[in-house]
Amino acid sequence: MKTPNAMIFAAGKGTRMGAMTKSTPKPLLRAAGRPLINHALDLAQNAGCQVQVVNLHTHADQLRAHLRDKPNVKTVFEPELLETGGGLKAALPELGEGPVFTLNTDAVWTNTNAFQTLAEAWDPDLMSALLLLVPPDRAHGHKGSGDFTLCDDGQIIRPGPMIYTGVQLIDPSGLREIDQDKFSLNVYWRILAETGRLFGVEYSGDWADAGTPEGLQTAGRLWESRHV
Repeated sequence: MKTPNAMIFAAGKGTRMGAMTKSTPKPLLRAAGRPLINHALDLAQNAGCQVQVVNLHTHADQLRAHLRDKPNVKTVFEPELLETGGGLKAALPELGEGPVFTLNTDAVWTNTNAFQTLAEAWDPDLMSALLLLVPPDRAHGHKGSGDFTLCDDGQIIRPGPMIYTGVQLIDPSGLREIDQDKFSLNVYWRILAETGRLFGVEYSGDWADAGTPEGLQTAGRLWESRHV
């Protein structure tokens, strides 16, 4: 399979960060001395993604300037926030045909490249979405309960202890059939679950949720210690 292109979600307001995002977009906050979005771009580039599409909204000019000289990066501005499903749907002309990786910017990883883990487990005959999950004991900085149960056959159902890490491999073609411009990917996942095409795979390393001030510090410490 040709390495899929990547959609990096960077348009959110970063409200969980409080005052830290008043004048700085969350993707430009630093973990281990590097902007979060650089960690995300490294993940995509190291996996061989030829195109990385980044959506912009909050403090868009800062992000656009930061990304201007990054290789293989395209930006899509959202005048109105479209949420994850709507944002991915709007970016499809830039992403091209076929499955794509999607990634939130507020995370860091250990060990195996997260995209490679998904690509190795991907079966297009069975799957329309494959979500990367971790158990609670390998999720750092995460607050709240789990998201999914990972069944023996690889399908996933809600609720459950496994935590969604914000990265997936997905066939987005069905998004065109959703008659909305603004919607969460949860809408699409529910459709896929009903048809038995929503799957998950467990990540072998550790994952840090860097979406809060405390989580950002945790992610930085883990990265610097090479546990991330």
